[in-house]
Amino acid sequence: MSPNKFTGRIAVIGAGAVGGFVGGRLAAAGYDVTLIDAWRDHVDAIRRDGLVIAEPDNEQSIPVRTLHVDDVSSLDACALDIVFICVKLYDTDWAASIVLPYLKPSGCVVTLQNSLVESIVASRVGWDRTLGCIGSGVYVALEGPGRIRRSKKPVKNGACVFYIGEAQQPLSDRVAMLADMLSQVDTTKATDNLWGLRWSKLVANTMTSGFSAVCGLGLKQVFGDPACCRIMLRLAAEAIEVGAALGYATEDVFGLAPDVWLQANACDPAALEEVTTVMRTQFETVTEDAISGTLQDLKKGKQTEVEFMNGFVAAKGTDVGVATPMHAEVAGILRCIEAGQNMSGECHLRALEGLLK
Repeated sequence: MSPNKFTGRIAVIGAGAVGGFVGGRLAAAGYDVTLIDAWRDHVDAIRRDGLVIAEPDNEQSIPVRTLHVDDVSSLDACALDIVFICVKLYDTDWAASIVLPYLKPSGCVVTLQNSLVESIVASRVGWDRTLGCIGSGVYVALEGPGRIRRSKKPVKNGACVFYIGEAQQPLSDRVAMLADMLSQVDTTKATDNLWGLRWSKLVANTMTSGFSAVCGLGLKQVFGDPACCRIMLRLAAEAIEVGAALGYATEDVFGLAPDVWLQANACDPAALEEVTTVMRTQFETVTEDAISGTLQDLKKGKQTEVEFMNGFVAAKGTDVGVATPMHAEVAGILRCIEAGQNMSGECHLRALEGLLK
């Protein structure tokens, strides 16, 4: 399907790093896109200058219709065919509720977020209109009003970036259509294992985002530091064990099967070598300015998604009887930093290393 065969209306609620990048790229490909965001300066900058997307070897300004959340009522009732939700996890219910009056009866909502929030969306729009999309290795940041930077070098034949699937249905024609659409943004595949992929993305996020934030380190720094890699390996193993206990068919994490991570955590030499190679690949792929979403939140003084990330893994571990001391510690430090009772810093790296013994 060519990019312009779908002529329906698309809205992206949450035009920050991921939402702005995806919505901007879709608009550049010829789709009818409306961005919706709560940051007035961001909305005004896009209206005035277009959405600027900067990449290591390219920069472009993309004209795209943009609304402040206060102006959503200017949309026609039941006008939207597809809504991508790209807000912070704690705003998911709010986002689903405000777009509901503008969604066609035949329309659908796609959760382009981290963690497992499809049930929140389905409680508003119904399971039959709920899909999930996982973005892996996007590496984007909102630099300022109207400006998004992608800190990832082009990789020929690289790993798939987006996976999309039905929340509670088999693969469908609309999944195929959405997969084709998102391929205009980056490599995309349809999946019939949304929940297994959701958990594998959660593993990847919880081994990098919160951990790098508590240490105050960029992603290139953590992937390049052997001590950081050992902690990330432990975080991966704990989360994989929780997912298995919950019954999820967790898929590859950074291209490696879950069993390899578990074997590496148990000090199997061959598995450790595979994990080392993966960490080195990530180090070589990201640019020096790449920082995690959690660290971006802390730098901006914003609430983090800790309760949907490391805190979520730790809580689910308690539910199923799987020990998650590393996740619990990372979550605890993040809560203290958010409350102003602590600061990000490499001192936390030494404390977390102590849990490896």
